[in-house]
Amino acid sequence: MKMNLTKPLVVFDLETTGLDLVKDRIIQISYIKVFPNGEEERRNYLINPECYILPNITQLTGISNEDVKDKPTFKQLAPQLNEAFRGCDFAGFNSNHFDIPLLAEEFLRAGIDFDFSKCRLIDAQTIFHKMERRNLAAAYKFYCGRKMEEDFTAHRADEDTEATWRVLQAELDYYTEEHQRSIGEDPEGRTLENDVQMLADFSRINNNVDFAGRIVWGEMKDAKGNTILDKDGHPVMTEYFNFGKYKGKTVADVLRTDLGYYSWIMGGDFTYNTKQVLTRIRLRESQMIKH
Repeated sequence: MKMNLTKPLVVFDLETTGLDLVKDRIIQISYIKVFPNGEEERRNYLINPECYILPNITQLTGISNEDVKDKPTFKQLAPQLNEAFRGCDFAGFNSNHFDIPLLAEEFLRAGIDFDFSKCRLIDAQTIFHKMERRNLAAAYKFYCGRKMEEDFTAHRADEDTEATWRVLQAELDYYTEEHQRSIGEDPEGRTLENDVQMLADFSRINNNVDFAGRIVWGEMKDAKGNTILDKDGHPVMTEYFNFGKYKGKTVADVLRTDLGYYSWIMGGDFTYNTKQVLTRIRLRESQMIKH
């Protein structure tokens, strides 16, 4: 099914030196940029991580230190990617858990403040898990009707990106009322709307403000502990710390009473994204005080 897009959608996948958001680096990025008119633009880059690729990573991905030694670093490639990704939404497989957070870190390390909070983030794995509870290879077989190894080489970003894009489109076909009825299923609760905002909302599985979950959204309370409601009767949400001595305290209150905590986080071993989010909250609160 062709997706209803109001702006370009970047379907992407990464291969990396490991799973640590602070220490590990990207060694391959592949993406399909899908435009609202249906046009598709494909790009695939090997990246020099400026660190040693362990043998187990080479065995898993097929990417060696020799393969990337003459390739651009992420910092060199970042301006090009920043330009290509500006104004886009994003989709991937397990992307909201890992690929988006690590990509955000790499952009910040390169000195580019790419604001993913302004993007709608669709995770085909989350959709699959909520609907069927499995992994990419199983998703490919389930939705596309073929074994993934018949069509792709495992653990290559360009191959996984192609598979993810096919799975995402097939999910939209599978979870229509017409198809659900044709296979004898009750369509209620098992349909997906062909809408990027809905898919992004459906892909969200936590209330994190930063990708690492150090800061989370929660309902704003008054002095008596009652939830504050907006004019439409919905809870007003604000940011809370989710760790340490101020866990459960609003970020705004902590910034007002203990500015040294901000300095401690900025100098600590936290992700760049966590520091970025905290800084934005601090600047917002400073502006509110001025006005």
